[in-house]
Amino acid sequence: MAIPVIDLFAGPGGLGEGFSALPDAKGGNAFKIALSVEKELNAHQTLTLRSFFRQFDPGDVPDDYYEFLKGKLSLSNLYFMWPEQAEVALDEAWHATLGEGKGAVATAEVDRRIEAALEGRKDWLLIGGPPCQAYSVVGRSRRQEKMLDESKDERVGLYKQYLRILAVHSPSVFVMENVKGLLSAETRESPMFDKMLADLSDPASVALRDKWRNGRLLTCPGYRIYSLVVKSGSDDPAGNPAYGRQMDYVIMTEKYGIPQSRHRVILLGVRKDISVIPDILEDADEVPVSKVLQGLPRIRSGISRGNDSNELWKAALAQVAREGILDGVDNMVCQEIYRNLDQVTLPQNGMGADYVPYPAVNVSYRPDWYLDKRLGGVCNHLSKTHMESDLHRYFFISSFAKVRKVSPKLNELPESLLPAHKNVTEGKDLKTFSDRFRVQVWNRPSKTITSHISKDGHYFIHPDPTQCRSLTVREAARIQTFPDNYYFCGTMTAQFTQVGNAVPPLLAHQIAKVVLKIFKSPLNESNKKHPQRLKNV
Repeated sequence: MAIPVIDLFAGPGGLGEGFSALPDAKGGNAFKIALSVEKELNAHQTLTLRSFFRQFDPGDVPDDYYEFLKGKLSLSNLYFMWPEQAEVALDEAWHATLGEGKGAVATAEVDRRIEAALEGRKDWLLIGGPPCQAYSVVGRSRRQEKMLDESKDERVGLYKQYLRILAVHSPSVFVMENVKGLLSAETRESPMFDKMLADLSDPASVALRDKWRNGRLLTCPGYRIYSLVVKSGSDDPAGNPAYGRQMDYVIMTEKYGIPQSRHRVILLGVRKDISVIPDILEDADEVPVSKVLQGLPRIRSGISRGNDSNELWKAALAQVAREGILDGVDNMVCQEIYRNLDQVTLPQNGMGADYVPYPAVNVSYRPDWYLDKRLGGVCNHLSKTHMESDLHRYFFISSFAKVRKVSPKLNELPESLLPAHKNVTEGKDLKTFSDRFRVQVWNRPSKTITSHISKDGHYFIHPDPTQCRSLTVREAARIQTFPDNYYFCGTMTAQFTQVGNAVPPLLAHQIAKVVLKIFKSPLNESNKKHPQRLKNV
């Protein structure tokens, strides 16, 4: 029987997707999402749609789902035609805000929904990542914050919602994800990460003000916190096997078969009455971005602030080689630019679309994970528009990278291509924001896909100069390892934000294998007979 999973702060469901896709020894599902909670409307719609998809066995997904992806059927009609599966999905994916601020749902209702979803199951898994913007280095720098203050930013304390659920419901195992910036974040009282580790070890002491409910004393064994990349030895007095070694908790995804250098803190908590030392993730070869971007239909960028057509776009690219533009540029780079200009064609698919018919969709890395032959094309594959001056920069930068195998810094751009921004001189001379334009290099894993991709494409330039554009939502999703049949709802901006904030599902899938061994271990089986868990309240 599948192990129930409660997913908090679920986003579009990347973490849950990885666990849901893991088969058990009999070919069924090892894990099943019992409840996922997300406050952002578009992400919740994506979450619900994926839950609907999972109501069917892989080979039995109805044609109507693919008709929706192709834009031939509305979402409401899809749910109308499959009411039973839609009702389960809408019940599983809960649109709710956790916390204590305005609009937050009452804790009693959260507890009721969790208990209803678990249906009496005692051995279960809690996953999720409290919102990370408060902890990120870039976010703190932008807000000019040296110290985090929960009274000014409620996101600082949102992990306490996670703590409270650990204390009250005492799952066997939890997996918590957050940004690497958490390691350097501080409150006035203590380093944030040290406090979080201590709190997660003994959530009841922090999250339960009153340990008596209805005449009963509530008890929670607490948790040992493990690294997923460094094998644990003997425990320290606090019960944290890797306590104090902060980098032990950082997963560098490029080391584990993810085509992206995404570095995130991921904590694995095992309840203290379960005497199991978990395995760690297995190293894998680096996956270059070419292995997941090649095989998608070629499209072009659009031209903003003016007329746009295939012909005008091609003519705009040719201007990168006009007299004086490439003065002082290395001869090999110049030759590459001329060579690429000769190879520019008018893409048959134009700027792409929310669905692009394309029977030849392929991928050279993990086709079993990405591809779905029933799609007959690719969804969420529409390009952004760019100013002509940015097209020239994109063309130069992507051509430069083909020769040098790295993305150029601002001081490597010709003067004629530098943007008219007041901090450009600072970027050239002091190297501050010197990579404000960044191409993903074919033979390397991508840089981190972040939610900033929703604002502009300067950090996410496609490596093929002849397409001269930033990444599409589908390309970003492939780098994040979402399967091609995973559809993102909302506007393009909302879709990019969801993809950028997600946990790579293929990484979550590997974590799920580690977690499954904990649940299946003989020591855990014996603990089930006498679980020291909190009484239901």
